[in-house]
Amino acid sequence: MRALYSLAWLLALPWAFLYLLWRGRRQPAYLRHWGERLGFAPRVRARPVIWIHAVSVGETRAAAPLVRALLRRYPDHVVLLTHATPTGRATGHELFADSVLHAYLPYDFAPLVALFLRRVRPELGLVMETEIWPALFRACQRRDIHVLLVNARLSERSARGYRRFAGLTRGALRDLHAIAAQGEADAVRLQALGARDVAVTGNVKFDVTPPADTVAKTDALRRLFTGRFVFLCASTREGEEVLLLDALWDLPADVLLVLVPRHPQRFETVAELLRHRDPHYARRSTGQMPAADTRVFLGDSMGEMAAYYAAAQLCYVGGSLLPLGGQNMIEAAAAGCPALLGPHTWNFQDAAEQAVARGAARRVADGAALRAALLQLRQDPAARQGMAAAGLAFTAANRGATERILALVDAARARPAPPGTT
Repeated sequence: MRALYSLAWLLALPWAFLYLLWRGRRQPAYLRHWGERLGFAPRVRARPVIWIHAVSVGETRAAAPLVRALLRRYPDHVVLLTHATPTGRATGHELFADSVLHAYLPYDFAPLVALFLRRVRPELGLVMETEIWPALFRACQRRDIHVLLVNARLSERSARGYRRFAGLTRGALRDLHAIAAQGEADAVRLQALGARDVAVTGNVKFDVTPPADTVAKTDALRRLFTGRFVFLCASTREGEEVLLLDALWDLPADVLLVLVPRHPQRFETVAELLRHRDPHYARRSTGQMPAADTRVFLGDSMGEMAAYYAAAQLCYVGGSLLPLGGQNMIEAAAAGCPALLGPHTWNFQDAAEQAVARGAARRVADGAALRAALLQLRQDPAARQGMAAAGLAFTAANRGATERILALVDAARARPAPPGTT
């Protein structure tokens, strides 16, 4: 199975770079740093390296409390943060600037992985969430480099996919030193796939704090919104904007619909959609202040989601009306913003169920139900205040995952790696 996996990567590599060229038409950042994708990571020789992999934006933001805690606890180490996407890398620069090194993780082909490890020589590796790379994990295991899968989550849908390659998955999971799972259900699914040394540590996204400039950005947004009732549609995914506009087009005049797409490469696509629907829409990137008759405001900016949540009276958390798995509703709860969720939240299943059970969020089945819930809550400030308070209590009760993961890191550094392979 491993031989077939390696052969598949060897055959796929030319297509991988064609994919980068294709993505580079709209995102030129995909055309940069190709050497890193082949294993030519920055060399570090003066200090030991702790390496953290966060594939894209969500994982990078989730890693923030862990990165900062590692920098405090191990000031004599260099932290290398790797990504797979330009937006993840840009988020890493935004959050940490030059306090960490930044690079792309190479493709999971044994010679590229070996070059990466020779250049970086990490003392320890942390891989965020559900990134399972058989060649990388085996190479680390053979070099006595402890790798931990942290903040790990595994939906039943993802588990079914991994079961199709059970032998490869089992070997990769057993090459890990330890796994820190978000919840009990995640731990059970990972163990069923062959994982050992699985601890339930909670979700580090509860430990994420807003950026320092969030208050100033929130005030700026509130000035733009001029006292209107703001219904935020946060982290919307492809296909959702049409659904939302169809359901929410004819809202009362005092309601401003704020759309913030999940992926920045879709900003112009959504802008074009709005131009056909409402030539008078406003957008954040131009600094436009919505007029009294403006129906929709496009939040086409990066790094302001916490401010959008703080400035809104109510929100819908994207990716959940369509079968896309849902986006992170913890941000909304932490900002005290009442949230509406669609039926599809398997990416954050435990958090979503807890949020609904505690009264911080409500479920809606479709666009019509979303509209009805919006109109009902618009007229019920006491209900919104109750949901906001429940959200703050919900996030406070779930903090602490970062410290529990740090305990696993301390134990991994203290325990010599066994020689050989599993």
